[in-house]
Amino acid sequence: MASKPHPTRSTPFSVRAKSESLPALTSYLLSLISFKQTNLCVSADVQSTSALLRLAEEVGDSICVLKTHADIVDDFSDRTIKGLQEIAKRKNFLIFEDRKFGDIGNTVQSQYSHGPLRIATWAHLTNAHLFPGPAIIPALCSAATSTLIALNQSVSTEISTGTPRTSLDGFSSTTTDPEPDIDPFTSTSSSASYQFQPSSSKVQNALSPTVAEFDMAHRRSSVVTATTTISQTFEPCPPNPATLSRSLSSASGDDPVDRAAALKDLGPPPHSRGLLLLAQMSSENNLLTTEYTKTCISAARDHKDFVLGFVAQENLNTDKEDEFLVFTPGVGFGDQETGSKGKGGDGMGQRWRGPREVVRDEGADVVIVGRGVVNAKDRASEAERYRWEAWRGYEERIQRRK
Repeated sequence: MASKPHPTRSTPFSVRAKSESLPALTSYLLSLISFKQTNLCVSADVQSTSALLRLAEEVGDSICVLKTHADIVDDFSDRTIKGLQEIAKRKNFLIFEDRKFGDIGNTVQSQYSHGPLRIATWAHLTNAHLFPGPAIIPALCSAATSTLIALNQSVSTEISTGTPRTSLDGFSSTTTDPEPDIDPFTSTSSSASYQFQPSSSKVQNALSPTVAEFDMAHRRSSVVTATTTISQTFEPCPPNPATLSRSLSSASGDDPVDRAAALKDLGPPPHSRGLLLLAQMSSENNLLTTEYTKTCISAARDHKDFVLGFVAQENLNTDKEDEFLVFTPGVGFGDQETGSKGKGGDGMGQRWRGPREVVRDEGADVVIVGRGVVNAKDRASEAERYRWEAWRGYEERIQRRK
């Protein structure tokens, strides 16, 4: 769409990652791409938790992002989420739930943070159509913020009961369950004890109490202690800018030791969420017009803190200040090994282009590959083949490789 190539097309990912105007999650992803030398996103179009986790394990080393369709996983549960998060942490990739939100604000907020999927609790990225109007963006952003706050705060109440030990001599001592230890530096607590103890008459003969006195002594009073603990935990923030800058500058990427050290410096993702707007589609005769795409770009500029970029077929950065990422689907080799029906498409409207040309010629930052990897006989090897071709296109684009 631009009359001449935008600077982001020729700028290395490592340099773009240092921009102070980027959201923390964008900076993190650009750094991750640079360190792992992969701009590949695999679309996990599978229908069971075991298949999803197996695919993530097989392709995790070759990707920067795993795209999920949680609503097609028949047995989606907490086990799915925890398993996916564990692999993502170990293999160093982000999770992108391809939800394609497209409803009024109140509805998408509930879809994003509630229900059986609870997407905002586990997916770093998600996407949305803009046809409901630009208000969908702040609605999703608000839901993400509320969810992250809730994830960081937990409230628990412990109730303990006890009874006083009464002896025949009329004296009693109250014994209750011990209260839990509370770290004053990580949590705050409030507790209240309520003791209900009936009055007792004086025992005339401690050695030989009357039946009434013995009965009174054994009417045990009760002590109820309620302890409410409010605790907060926080995910790690992005690494120190000086450390990150040093890693981006010094890690060659060709040395496995350097790459491992750089990823260690990078650490886990920041405690934030990001949105991609569906500005263009790869299917034939879709209704996303040029004007619609321009509206998406304008809306993204108004919400740079939450919108990381677009799902599109070309680089959409046009203004000097634009720093959006572009995720491009419809990528495939179209050979028999991948189970596709040719480079042109799949016979159901989907059009495919090669990863190298999409990155080099169209300015895509991340290529999205689904069936080309999922249907391969050796998915790990096929993911690596796509990774290599997409990365080669990137190096040619920034003229690091000719």
